[in-house]
Amino acid sequence: MPPTPDPIAGSVWLRPARPRRGRPQLSREEIVGAAIEILDADGLDGLSMRRLAAHLSAGATSAYFYVATKDELLELAVDEIMGEIDIPDPAGVGWRTAAAALAGGLRGVILRHTWLTGLLGVHPAIGPNALRIGERSAAVLTAAGFAGKELAWASSLLTAHAVGAATAEAALQSAMAQAGKNAADLLGQLHPYIESVAGEYPMLAAWFGQNESLDVAAHQDAAFAFGLERVLDGLESWLKK
Repeated sequence: MPPTPDPIAGSVWLRPARPRRGRPQLSREEIVGAAIEILDADGLDGLSMRRLAAHLSAGATSAYFYVATKDELLELAVDEIMGEIDIPDPAGVGWRTAAAALAGGLRGVILRHTWLTGLLGVHPAIGPNALRIGERSAAVLTAAGFAGKELAWASSLLTAHAVGAATAEAALQSAMAQAGKNAADLLGQLHPYIESVAGEYPMLAAWFGQNESLDVAAHQDAAFAFGLERVLDGLESWLKK
């Protein structure tokens, strides 16, 4: 079955279930789990149906029993990791805490599975875990007082903060892995260059000097939390207008 250029019509979630002929060697859960292991280790370029079969020590037909293409497999993998996000009931914790859990959960998923950044928006998020997140997100923002297009805008704002922060952090993770260096060592390499242009960019050089020895991981966590609180403050302020 050739891939379709239409991301919605070609979605695995809209494809009729395949007729079952015989018993597959592996379950879909095992196949998707193995795909995620490869993706976590080697990224999007590291996954192929042949590589998956070798990883499973099984024939490729075991995978094709459930998925027709790599794109379908990626859709299944994305929805599987979305199941890691937990959004509490806003009735019990308040809408701000629940909304923060949504944004923090999405950031966490991206940082654990950095290949996700290359797939966001490529296919419709209509798998069962994605739909569960959408349902709970709508419940959180409805509890806050949003409705209609404003609810969609508030959801987009929270998602944009989480995805934007996590994408930059994931890029740094990738750079560290490729260079075999930690964040401090990578940033330290910039010191001579920043010094050389300090006369032209004095404010930037001063800021760099003030933050040269910071704990990058702690800084990223604090920066995300700071931004998230400001987003929530803004949403709450808008609701009170």
